[in-house]
Amino acid sequence: MRTWLYCMLRIIALTVVGMVAMGGPAATAALQSKVESVPTRVVAWGDDDHGQVTVPADLSDVTAVAAGQDHSLALKADGTVVAWGDNMFGEATVPPGLSGVVAIASGFNHSLALTADGRVIGWGYNSGGQATPPQDLTGVTAIAAGGGFSMALRGDGTVVAWGDDLFGQTEVPAGLSGITAIAAGTYHALAVRSDGTVVEWGGYEIGTPEGNHPTPPPGLSHVTAVAGGRNHSIALLNDGSVVEWGAHGPVNSPAGLSGVTAIAAGNDHSLALRADGTVVSWMAVETAGPLDVQDRGQANVPRGLTGVVAIAGGFHHSLAVAAPKLVNTGSSVTRKLAVGTGLVSLGLLAVALGRGGIDRRRPAKA
Repeated sequence: MRTWLYCMLRIIALTVVGMVAMGGPAATAALQSKVESVPTRVVAWGDDDHGQVTVPADLSDVTAVAAGQDHSLALKADGTVVAWGDNMFGEATVPPGLSGVVAIASGFNHSLALTADGRVIGWGYNSGGQATPPQDLTGVTAIAAGGGFSMALRGDGTVVAWGDDLFGQTEVPAGLSGITAIAAGTYHALAVRSDGTVVEWGGYEIGTPEGNHPTPPPGLSHVTAVAGGRNHSIALLNDGSVVEWGAHGPVNSPAGLSGVTAIAAGNDHSLALRADGTVVSWMAVETAGPLDVQDRGQANVPRGLTGVVAIAGGFHHSLAVAAPKLVNTGSSVTRKLAVGTGLVSLGLLAVALGRGGIDRRRPAKA
């Protein structure tokens, strides 16, 4: 019985992940009611200094996750949202009565929710207006949250951005249309065109040889999904491979990485979900580099983690939704980093984008 259940879960999950990669969060939301509820669990690892990887013990019926700087979000099958971790700016205080949610996103210290009727709700840190969507914003099919700004993809293929504009990250290129997926890094934004090419604007936190404005690699095409961190970006191609680039040019993803169905980017790390339900993660920015990046275990996938159907990357932590199987947390790393688990149910799948940024009222982590 358990073998049959697991096989059915994998078939459902892989089908949904493939469709999500092609259609983005909009396709995810549309599939929410069509996925059979199967018991799964949330696994979290990395920095737990604010309880962001300590999944609530009573959490259940979750259909999507998102990760911010020091807080985490979960979307339940009933359309409500649960948040935990740091709440200094109200980022973990879900608005009372919020319901009918079909997608979520976490910024540096703010949170977003997309409702079934195409509206966007924001809460948390709002210094640049990142948690206050434009009043006339409707018809939204996907959302993304960056360091201090937010993005929305409309059903007509156009993009709207608001919030902090330090590097021009909210200045959507004139005439941009035909967009199928969006992503937000710390200070830069990405969009996938219907022809599989990528548009990128905004800036990296540190400069590239050509300046601090990110540019996709020449000839990049066949892209189905994108994700952004602080100084790097990653794209998923339709053949299951990934391409990564950053402030110092190409970023070396793990050699031979293939069969990828979903991607996510944290502040300085990346994650890839394979078709076999395993997760690969790596530091996209060298810890010995000029930014003094700290490895706090955010790229150390718990040993034995399998059956994964969704991933999310935060500032210094990561989240995964997995089939019910005991994870071997016997290594010193996973014990030290307080791997969190909770019971959830598989529904819609969402890939949370990388978070980063500089909090003007609280020093950012290194």
